[in-house]
Amino acid sequence: MNKKIIIAGGGTGGHIFPAVAIANALKKIEPGIEILFVGAKGKMEMEKIPQAGYQIEGIDIAGFNRSSLIKNIGLPFKLVKSFLQVKRIIKSFQPDAVIGVGGYSSFPVLRFAQAKNIPTFIHESNSFAGKSNMMLGKKATKIFVASDGMQKFFPEDKIMITGNPVRAGIVSNSISRDEGIKFFGLDPAKKTVLVTGGSLGAKNINEAVGEHINEFEKNDLQLIWQTGKLYADKAKQISAGKKNVWTNDFITKMEYAFAAADVVISRSGAMSIAELCVVKKPVVFVPFPFAAEDHQTANAKSLVDKNAGLMIKDNEAKEKLVAAIIDLSKDENKQMALKENIGKLAIINADVVVAKEILQAINK
Repeated sequence: MNKKIIIAGGGTGGHIFPAVAIANALKKIEPGIEILFVGAKGKMEMEKIPQAGYQIEGIDIAGFNRSSLIKNIGLPFKLVKSFLQVKRIIKSFQPDAVIGVGGYSSFPVLRFAQAKNIPTFIHESNSFAGKSNMMLGKKATKIFVASDGMQKFFPEDKIMITGNPVRAGIVSNSISRDEGIKFFGLDPAKKTVLVTGGSLGAKNINEAVGEHINEFEKNDLQLIWQTGKLYADKAKQISAGKKNVWTNDFITKMEYAFAAADVVISRSGAMSIAELCVVKKPVVFVPFPFAAEDHQTANAKSLVDKNAGLMIKDNEAKEKLVAAIIDLSKDENKQMALKENIGKLAIINADVVVAKEILQAINK
């Protein structure tokens, strides 16, 4: 009988892309394996998972809203409803194991699976574990983490340091810089800045770039600018008629963007960092300050300390970010040092390590 696995979670690319990487690795090792994703209705996984070739079931779940307590009134009802939906999904699919990758939907799925004694696995990509994962970790079969020191969140005997799974297209990227530049309709003779605030965008990064958009042309730079949905229309207005700017809410072929980029502006989420280590790019990090336990700042600082990246605080982005990336674009020696040092931190086989461990555990 073919094994069946549920992968639960999503919300951002930082959860979705490693989930797909793990699914692909499982399929490669055991081609007959059946994989079903479970995500939160209305979140980006409902679109991105089918695009990756996998089936997904949506459940009605939302997180706790810290900024507006009144919006949490319906939360208990959603939680009850999501557990009933999960019960139906698990009863119908009969999984041999459930993997949680973070995001709202992972909690009810793993909690229900644990109550039914189905083996559960957690992938925690960040250096600070989320509260849901900490609660689920007590009964998990194994917990895969990206960095050491995670025993303060999870039982030490269940932890395995694997690093973060990176999309196969990025690990095996053979696209040349010229091909990348041409993909975005830009000029191979010009230095190229890639701006990405992650899959959902980043307000202060976008506003900093928008306010100083003319500085790029003045310094003979061109821009690949991923804005996220909220700033996309504004960015299109700002860059209208500028031949040195390509902009969109989302970059579907990130391997072309990385190939094209000479320097990068990025958030410092765990998955962004994992990919930037693999592609060896000089980066100015702008940590998202409201991430749990301010873990993005901790992530960025650990790279800055190794001379593997630069950092600008989110609240200083409008004032300092564009000047910093222009300076970096002109300093070849600094670029070389940052490339070399960030490349030393790359892990390229985390997806396979995680997949093998899961299969070994359920095939016993």
